Amino acid sequence: MGGQASARSVRHGACFGVEVRRCRLDARSSRVSHSSAFELAFVALGANLGKPKRNVLEAINRLSEISQKPLLKSSLWETAPVDCPPGSRAFVNAVVGLTPFKAETPESLLSKLQSIEREFGRKPKKLLNETRPLDLDLITFARELRSTKELVLPHPRAHQRPFVLEPLNEIAPDLILPGQSKTVAELLDHLGVPTPSSAIRHLFKPQRKAPEHRRSPKLETSRVGRTHRRRRRGE
Repeated sequence: MGGQASARSVRHGACFGVEVRRCRLDARSSRVSHSSAFELAFVALGANLGKPKRNVLEAINRLSEISQKPLLKSSLWETAPVDCPPGSRAFVNAVVGLTPFKAETPESLLSKLQSIEREFGRKPKKLLNETRPLDLDLITFARELRSTKELVLPHPRAHQRPFVLEPLNEIAPDLILPGQSKTVAELLDHLGVPTPSSAIRHLFKPQRKAPEHRRSPKLETSRVGRTHRRRRRGE
């Protein structure tokens, strides 16, 4: 069940907590080079209302529909909230890398992300760090830069947030965010956060399917065995 445990302190908005769980979405490891990463748009997902894990997984499926190629997907990270409204539940976080369509712009993608948030019941914010069924933050969009009231690219606080950098490091450790001089992996190390071994564990890790040429002999043997037993019963 899971591999070696590890953990880092994290801050979710103004909510400081500790990552307590991690769960792989894919059996295989998916990473992208620095140069390839600049062709992608990276989106951070978070949720702590309703069924957070299911919301994040379903949102990832929705994001795959607006990507020209298969998504790069991180693990799920569960973060315990602190300094949040009373009764706030743990956050589930992830990061995906999607390939924008040719006509896509940062603004048009942001509009799609906000539409998906509304599909999941997201409403206008009333309280600081309030619970939410889904939060989608556009971290980067290729090499694009923006500084408007509606959109800032890259995300202005992404390089300070372990709950963004941890999952991003799984899929794009060599990415250098625009305006930064360090890679994602270096930014994460630079935070210098503690790693208590008991604070994180894998929820599950899907088993890799065996190649067909490995499974076929077992199936053939099984059929032979059943045929042999039938013949013996008929004798």
